[in-house]
Amino acid sequence: MLMKINIKRIARKTDYTIGHLYVGGQYFCDTLEPADCGLTKETPLRDIQLAKARGRVAIPMGCYRVLITKSPRFGCWLPLVYGVRGFKGIRIHAGNRPGDTSGCILVGWNRRVGELMNSRTALHLLMQKMTEALGRGERVEVEIE
Repeated sequence: MLMKINIKRIARKTDYTIGHLYVGGQYFCDTLEPADCGLTKETPLRDIQLAKARGRVAIPMGCYRVLITKSPRFGCWLPLVYGVRGFKGIRIHAGNRPGDTSGCILVGWNRRVGELMNSRTALHLLMQKMTEALGRGERVEVEIE
């Protein structure tokens, strides 16, 4: 069994990216990430490192496993996007503005240009769905496009 999360990046700006997050094909909330430079899972590691050296960038598009682990930075249990080449510690967490992420995926509702609202609520609801799926023995994956 599989819990599938899809993120469709819909607005690519110079310093941030807005997306729609779907769970099981149903719209769930919006996302905020750093700028999308067109990286994919096939992008060579050297090119990923060069993009990161120029500033904060969104993780490469692709499909990744999601685990819930304790975050050393935040001190609480959060979704970890596992196996992102060239990136470490990529989390799905609460936040409202581009400055709140260095590569992680923020969740909430995009009601103001370049910002999310009610981020903690969105994270709590998403964590509930993930925890239930994991409790049923399901694998959780996120596909970013």
